[in-house]
Formats: sequence, structure tokens, C-alpha cells
Amino acid sequence: MGNKNHQVHGHSGSGNQLKRDLTTRQLTMIAMGCAIGTGLFLGSGLAISTAGPGVLISYAIGALIVLILMGCLAEMTVAHPSTGSFGFIAETYIHPMAGYLVRYSYWIANVLAVGVEVSAIAIYMKYWFPTVPGLVWILFFGAVLIYVNAISVHTFATFEYWFSMIKISAIVGFILLGAYVLFGESSGTNMGPENLVNDGGFLPFGWSGVWIAIFISLFSFLGTELIAVTAGEAKDPDVAVPKALKATVFRLTVFYVLTLALMLMIVPWKSAGVDKSPFVKVMEILNIPGASGIMNFIVLTAALSAMNSQLYASTRMMFSLSQSKFAPAIFGSVSKKGAPLAALAISATGIVVAAAVSALFPNTSYAFMMGISMFGAIFTWLMVFISHLFFRKAWEQKGGRKLPIKMIGYPYLTIIGAVLLVSLMITTWVTDFKILLQFGIPWLIFLSITYFFTNKKKTLHHESVNQLNH
Repeated sequence: MGNKNHQVHGHSGSGNQLKRDLTTRQLTMIAMGCAIGTGLFLGSGLAISTAGPGVLISYAIGALIVLILMGCLAEMTVAHPSTGSFGFIAETYIHPMAGYLVRYSYWIANVLAVGVEVSAIAIYMKYWFPTVPGLVWILFFGAVLIYVNAISVHTFATFEYWFSMIKISAIVGFILLGAYVLFGESSGTNMGPENLVNDGGFLPFGWSGVWIAIFISLFSFLGTELIAVTAGEAKDPDVAVPKALKATVFRLTVFYVLTLALMLMIVPWKSAGVDKSPFVKVMEILNIPGASGIMNFIVLTAALSAMNSQLYASTRMMFSLSQSKFAPAIFGSVSKKGAPLAALAISATGIVVAAAVSALFPNTSYAFMMGISMFGAIFTWLMVFISHLFFRKAWEQKGGRKLPIKMIGYPYLTIIGAVLLVSLMITTWVTDFKILLQFGIPWLIFLSITYFFTNKKKTLHHESVNQLNH
């Protein structure tokens, strides 16, 4: 495997090449844009109601898992700055089937997530246009973001950069406003650090609540792995990828922990997220006019940003599957500007599926799509840890080049990360998140069966070609 030191999967001499146009700044903003979604702005109350103030410990542990993950991912991505990323690495260092499972799981996770986000966007637009059918907004915004992704990776990155800037500015603004509410002249008598220990203490649900909330916290960090997917289009992967990963993990951790700490000190944890977003409550305390409209705009931007990133990620994964002969060759082709249009078209089907499923099964569609989506993402993270155990050993044995970044604590930290993820996934069976395993396990069985037939077809094709050549 030492001969693959500089290989960039998907950059063959066939002309099916993606363009290296992404800078470190763009990589960081893309990952943060994907990770900072509606879960923070509207769903943060779920984590708080599960662990109480102890949610701060949950997010700290979640951030530690992500830090280990990013360390492993950075080392492997610098060695193989590939569009297939963790899928290509799993295929190369574990087994082709591992790469197949990872790529398709990550692909379907993002395809379904695109559909979920665009469905949410239709709901948000009803705030301003209550009489316009949601299907109109699904088709409109779906078409706009498909167009953005179809032009070039630079156009996609530019849009995502500004989407992310709006969300990050909103978080920074909230932190400043929250600090003013707590320590300024307008601070109320029922606010302050004492809220962290009122109503049952710091751990009202014990350590079990903290443990379950760790799993919830991981969803807040999902999307950071997108940097590895974009590495195949980074200008200088050796420099850009490690910098972007470090900056992303640090900023996300600070944003989430600070934001949650302020929420808990301003709003008693028992009422956080029950009736409205804590963000809106802070705005109301400050008597900011149009608080709901401002919040709706921010959440709309968050959904558009997440949808944009997820559409990009699913497109690149399908492109990678085609490059590895696990999907039709047409999905591995690119336009003159370097955009994989066919892969984009098939990945955009999530928009159509979401519209249809939401119309047919309005009460269960969201849970169904998110169940597979969440499993695919967490399964990908687990495979990153496993891949790293195989990668480091093989890289050293084959005399691979000295990498500019190396994961510390190998193999112990890598194993700890994998064990924590497996434990958390098993725990979901006895929580409200059991849907993750209910859909995830059958999905892996289905993929394993399709791999058998796909691989058999590939083998027969190669044998036929060899016979013709002889």
C-alpha cells in the first residue's frame, strides 16, 4: 500500500477529475455549516430535558469523541486526499465490502437528510407565506441548490460560506446577548449560575441521563467529517485538511458549550425548549422586536446550509462509488467545470422522496428518514475508527511517507473512540432513539446482500475481459 501514498481516488487520467478549488477557510466553513443545524437553534431543549444541567458534561464527552475521530480522520485524509474519503480508506485497508457499506450508508444518510431539510424549509416559509403550498417551496429551493451544486465546487463553497457565516454570526450574537442578559443591568433575579444546581441539582437524572445525552450531542457534531469528503477538491490537502479539522472541532465545542451554559443560566432547565426556542426567549427578555421573524430567518438559513452540504456530500459519495465500480459508470463522469452532474441528479432524489413520503405518511415519514440517516452517519464514524487501526499498521509496514499530522495515543485512543460509539449505539435500543437500530441493522443486511451480487457481477465482467484479451 506504500504505492498509494499520493493517490487521489477519482483523479484518474481519464478526464473524470474534480477540481481542486477549496481553501482552508472554505473547508472549515463547509464543515461548520453542515454541523450547525436546526438541532442547536430549535432542538437544544431535547438534550437539556434528558440530562438537565449535566448536559454540559455530555457535550464535553461528545466533543472528546469527535476530537479523537478528527485526529484519526486527519491522518488518513492527508495520506489519501480522496473524494471517496473514509469509504475509499475502508475499502483499501479493511476490505472492499467495508468501503461499499460505508459509502452507501453515508450516501443514503445524506440523501434522506436532504429530503428532511427541504421539507422543514417548506414549513419555515409558511411563516411569511401561509397560503402557498409547501410543495412549491420544496421544488423551488430544491432547484436552486441543485443549480448551485451543478455549476462548480467554487460556487457551492461560496454559497455555503455565507450560509455558515449567517449561522455563526447568530450564535456569536446569542452568546453576547446572553452574557448581557446575565451580567448586565437587565439581569433578572431568577437568572444566574444558581440555575445550574436548582431543580434537582446538577445531575437531576443521574449519570444515565448524561450518558443518553452524549448520543444526542453527537448529532450536533455530525457534519464535521465532511472536511474529509472535500479533501479531494482541496488546493493543498496536507495543509488545509489538518488546519480545517482542528479549527472546526475547537469552534464547535466552544460554541455549543458556551451556548448551552448560557441557556441553562438564563432559562431554568425544566422549561428550556418546552414551549419555544431558548434563542427566542433571550430576544424577548431584551424586548427585541420581530424576535420570531429573526429566528425564523436564521433557522431557514440553517436548513438551507445543511441541505446544501448534504447534497454535496451525497453527490461526492456516489461519484466515489462509481469510481470503485460499485455504481454505474455514468455517475463517475464530470462536467467541463468539474461537477459530477449525474451523481448530483441521483443524489437529489431525496428531495422527491421526501415530498412523496411526507404526503403519504405525514406522521411517520420524519422518523423513518431520520432513522436511516442517523444510523448511516454514526456507522460511518465507527468505521473511521476501525479503518484507522488497520491504516496505521499497514502504512508503517509498507514504509509510507512521513505524514504532516499523526494521531496521538494510537491504538488506545482509537479503540476508546470505537468502544464509546458502539456502546452508545447499543444504548439507543432502550431509549426513544431505538429507531436507529430498527432501520440500521436491516439496512446493513440489505447492503451486504447487494454487495454479494454486485461483486459477483464485477468478477464475471473482469473474467470476460481477461478472456477477450487472451
